[in-house]
Amino acid sequence: EGKNACWVPGTDHASIATEAKVVNKLAAQGIKKTDLTRDEFLKHAWDWTDEHGGIILKQLRKLGASCDWDRTAFTMDEKRSESVIKVFVDLFDKGLIYRGVRMVNWDPKALTALSDEEVIYKEEHSKLYYLRYKVEGDPEGRYAVVATTRPETMLGDTAVAVNKDDERYKHLHGCHVILPLLNKEIPIVCDEHADMEKGTGVVKITPAHDPNDFEVGQRCNLPIVRCFTYDGHLTGAKDVEEYNELKAKGQLAENEPEVLDCGKYAGMTTMEAREAIVADLKEIGALKEVEELTHDVGTCYRCHTTIEPMVSKQWFVKMAPLAKPAIDVVRKGDTKFIPERFEKVYFHWMENIKDWCISRQLWWGHRIPAWYC
Repeated sequence: EGKNACWVPGTDHASIATEAKVVNKLAAQGIKKTDLTRDEFLKHAWDWTDEHGGIILKQLRKLGASCDWDRTAFTMDEKRSESVIKVFVDLFDKGLIYRGVRMVNWDPKALTALSDEEVIYKEEHSKLYYLRYKVEGDPEGRYAVVATTRPETMLGDTAVAVNKDDERYKHLHGCHVILPLLNKEIPIVCDEHADMEKGTGVVKITPAHDPNDFEVGQRCNLPIVRCFTYDGHLTGAKDVEEYNELKAKGQLAENEPEVLDCGKYAGMTTMEAREAIVADLKEIGALKEVEELTHDVGTCYRCHTTIEPMVSKQWFVKMAPLAKPAIDVVRKGDTKFIPERFEKVYFHWMENIKDWCISRQLWWGHRIPAWYC
C-alpha cells in the first residue's frame, strides 16, 4: 500500500541442522558427542551459531535489505525463549499438549524423533518379498502369503490381516498362523487395512514399526513388540533385560512396546538382518518369491538417513482442535483458495492431520519445561 514498514531481521536456531553440523565438525576433530557433557556440547553449538548466524545477517546486508538491525531476533535468545515457554504452558493448560506412546519418525543416526514435515520421501529401487505363513491346524497344510519390502520386521509381527469382505479368505477368520523362524502363533484379524486389490490381500502386522500397522494394532488390540534398537540394530537379551528392569521400577508407560530378543540376529543392522533373515526363510521354504520394486522411502531432511518408524514415548500437540476452525473458515468461504481446486488438497491435509510430535532428543534447542519427582 506504499507505506513504510519496520523490517525486523531474525535467525532460526535450526536444531536438527545445527546439531548435525556441530557433531560432524567435532567428529573431524576426533571428538564424539557422547564424550562431552551437555554444557560442553552447547558451547561448541553457540560458537558455530555465532559464526554462521553472523554470516546470514551479513549476507542480508549485502543484498541491501533495510532492516532495523538493533532489533535483530534469534529464536534462542532470552526474549524468544520466554515466549516459547509461555506458549508451551498455555497449550498444555488448554489440554492441547500431552506426552504419550505413539508412532513417530525416528532418525537412527541423529537418535531423535522427527515431525512428518521433517521427512523427505525419495524413490528407491528395492525388492518385494512374498513370505509363507503356515495356517495353524489347517488339515490341508495351507499357507497365508504376505508381501513385504522389509522382511526384517517380521520378527515383530503380532498378527496378519485380511479384509472381512475378501471371499478368498473367509475360511481364515478366527484362525492363527505360525510366524516363521520364531515358530510363534499369531492371530489372523479382519481389518480394512488389508486391501483386496493389492498384493495377495493378506498383510503382516508389525505395530511397533509401521504407522498403518500401529493403527491396526490399536483397532484390534494387538500387542506391540519392538525388535529394533534406537540406533538401528536388532534387539537382543541385553535390551530385554533393560526393558524388564524399567518395567519392574514402574518407569514404563502402560502401552510401552515389549522388547524382543532377536536371538541370532541380535546386534545386526536392519540391512544385515534383512539379508540373514531372507536366507533363512529361503532355507526353510518360507520364501515364495522375490520381485523387483520401486517405492518411496522416508529420509531425514537434514542428514538424509533412512527413517525408522518407531513406537516411542514423546510429546505431542493435538492437531484436530487446531485444524477445525481452519477448516471451517474455508467451508464458509471466509478464506478462499485461488485456484479453487487447491481447496481439495487443503481439506485432505487438514482432515487427515495427525498429532504433531514436538519433542526432539537433541541438546541444541528449546527444552521442554517438564520435571518429574
